[in-house]
Amino acid sequence: MEKNPCDQIKHGEEEKHLTTKLGGLKTLAFVISTETFEKVASFGLHANMILYLINEYHMSNAKGANVLFLWSAISNFMPILGAFLSDSFLGRFRVIALGTFVSLLGMSLLWLTAALPQATPPQCNGLATESCASPKAAQLALLFSSLALMSTGAGGIRPCALAFGADQLYNPSNPENKRVLQSFFNWYYVSVGLSLMVSITVIVYIQDAAGWVIGFGVPAGLMFLSTVMFLLGSPLYIKLMPDKSLFTSFAQVMVAAWQNKHLALPPMESDPGIWYYHKGSKLIAPTQKLRFLNKACMIGNPEKDIDMDGRAINPWNLCTVKQVEELKALIKVLPIWSSGIMIAVSISQHSFQVLQARVMDRHLIPGGLKIPAGSFGVFAMITLTIWVATYDQIIVPLLSKFTKRSRGFSLKERMGIGLAISCVAMAVAAMVESKRRATAIR
Repeated sequence: MEKNPCDQIKHGEEEKHLTTKLGGLKTLAFVISTETFEKVASFGLHANMILYLINEYHMSNAKGANVLFLWSAISNFMPILGAFLSDSFLGRFRVIALGTFVSLLGMSLLWLTAALPQATPPQCNGLATESCASPKAAQLALLFSSLALMSTGAGGIRPCALAFGADQLYNPSNPENKRVLQSFFNWYYVSVGLSLMVSITVIVYIQDAAGWVIGFGVPAGLMFLSTVMFLLGSPLYIKLMPDKSLFTSFAQVMVAAWQNKHLALPPMESDPGIWYYHKGSKLIAPTQKLRFLNKACMIGNPEKDIDMDGRAINPWNLCTVKQVEELKALIKVLPIWSSGIMIAVSISQHSFQVLQARVMDRHLIPGGLKIPAGSFGVFAMITLTIWVATYDQIIVPLLSKFTKRSRGFSLKERMGIGLAISCVAMAVAAMVESKRRATAIR
């Protein structure tokens, strides 16, 4: 019997969590430590990479920024492939294990580019970048291979780590399960925040003070610890088997809706018996938004569409109400997602901020500690932390008196205000750069 590809809780999964002694709080030390080491290693390389490309590979500012932009873009795209492999073929454990190993291989290759003199062009000896020897094809191939491997590894780790940790704690029979999961999510994001702070301060400082060989060797060592920690916990993990992907489910809904386009949609207050859903499902009738998709779960001919067990004979002709509603949810979130594209573009210009900081006076006090250029991102993190606390503890109570809502602004209003502030931030950044450039020319 074919499983519904959109069932997020697979048949027998609840039983598995209830009867097994695997999983639980004892696995969280392995999961969170794995994620912490991986984050420190990977983000510690991003922060200062533009300076490595300019100083060691003699790239121009624009070319180096383009390389890092493509690296970031591929790293953010690969999790889609990783999620597909996890859900459809390999499962989360195998995808994370492969991701950590591939990331370790990529970081080791990057370390070799710094450790082997033959892997980079000869030193410039104070000459302008334009006068320096360009990197050879083999040297660029080694560099780009390391970046590609790290992007591939990130594609395995990022989409699965949080969900894999939640798998270890999922226990519907426990009335405190929701609180336990929320606590795990909180600690997970605390570990991510601390990891980012360490990566853009400690790792960047090591790279500036001790050089690239040690500066890249430390992240590679941390990635090795991440891989070892994750594999050590293997006997304790709950490892759910893969099921069919949501991508397949979305395709089935679209095909079924097209195949059933000749069917007439019933009135809004119709008998729920005309809709196809699995026994025990809470969704027994589709919503009225995006109604054209409702034809995908509409039973046209019970004798031809349903078998003796009450299952769809052909899932490409008849889908469940749940499948249809999941596709609707994806479509409805696309406008919100698209509104964040430009703010993501502005955030991705970290390398330019590093180049700005490199030519500025970075001493907090004259003759005091000099902040590394790659560590300037820590100010954004500190601001974010202070703002979140201030908003939650001070601003929300004040706003709730005027808006008559417990959280002050709605989520969409908060997102809109955030986008408006990001526009102001880019305008300020443009004025600062204009002033800096004019001063430098003068």
